[in-house]
Amino acid sequence: MNTLKRIVVKIGSHSLSSSTGGIDDVVMDKMANTIASLRDQGIECILVTSGAVAAGMAKLGLKERPIDIAGKQAVSAVGQGILIEKYSSFFENYGLTCAQILLSRIDLVESAHYRNAQNTFERLLKYGVIPIVNENDTVAFEELCFGDNDRLSALVSGMVNSDMLILLTDVDGLFTANPTKDSNAKLLLKVDDINKVKSLADGEGSSIGTGGMITKLQAAEMATKFGISTFLMNASRLDEINKIPRGIYPKGTMFPPCNHKMTGKKRWMAYAALSMGTIIIDNGAQKALTKEGKSLLASGVTGLDGYWERKDLIKIVNLNGEEIARGFAELSSEETDRAKGLRSDEIQRLIPSLKCEELVHRDNMTVIM
Repeated sequence: MNTLKRIVVKIGSHSLSSSTGGIDDVVMDKMANTIASLRDQGIECILVTSGAVAAGMAKLGLKERPIDIAGKQAVSAVGQGILIEKYSSFFENYGLTCAQILLSRIDLVESAHYRNAQNTFERLLKYGVIPIVNENDTVAFEELCFGDNDRLSALVSGMVNSDMLILLTDVDGLFTANPTKDSNAKLLLKVDDINKVKSLADGEGSSIGTGGMITKLQAAEMATKFGISTFLMNASRLDEINKIPRGIYPKGTMFPPCNHKMTGKKRWMAYAALSMGTIIIDNGAQKALTKEGKSLLASGVTGLDGYWERKDLIKIVNLNGEEIARGFAELSSEETDRAKGLRSDEIQRLIPSLKCEELVHRDNMTVIM
């Protein structure tokens, strides 16, 4: 584990919240101490944190989390300043400077914005600053939000090319059953195939937070596809994280990285960029994409949904509606509708301006399934 150079740590609202309301200062101090210890070992750290809503609720004297968007955004606006001020104070106690980075989904949609965010992270880390990341709840709207900070932490891990993502939760890891309901539930120490354990994710997030175990698994799946090890552990043991670089792991569940990882532009295409429409393909085309590494031809298209121009990003789904890939279309939606099911020579006569045979070229596509 001496190869660890960069770690992303994510902590949720439930783990940060005090039983009396607001943010738990003891937990924040432990977090600052732990990250300071990692920095002393030469490891760069990024912290993805929730807690703005919890902090805002305490400041406003609210007992329940608002359910409407405006209410949540107002409470978050109050709490975000409190949250970063507390973090700054605790990190300064250990000689560290932190920086607030608020990201909304739209910040990652455009490739230029995505690269700009990457450059900002790199410069902060070069300066020895601890980036503290949260979703910009105050301006995000439902169609363009991350939904929970588990997904955000995986996207940030990919953006900064981290070596490990550590997800802190209120249980010891992934169990064979819900440990609060089944006394025979056993902790899984290692999971190689996340698809086989998704059924074990039971329940939703707390009354304070928005995530649950399923969002942790989705984040782990995303990060491992990026080639990033993911470790799920109890936030009560967060001060044991500093032992991980020495190969000493707390109780938890390890998700090893995939052998064939997504890199660079394909990471952005798969999870950060927004698609403009959807192409539905038959079983033969699905096999060609997922098993044979081929490009998508119009002959395998059975239908489409949405409106897009040439070179726009689109989803590619199978006959069951499952997304299997994303890529940049060589034809507009109108042209695709005319060309679907046709051979390449037929399309060339129909659309003479088309310069290639593929509807989506393999080099401009990332397979997700």
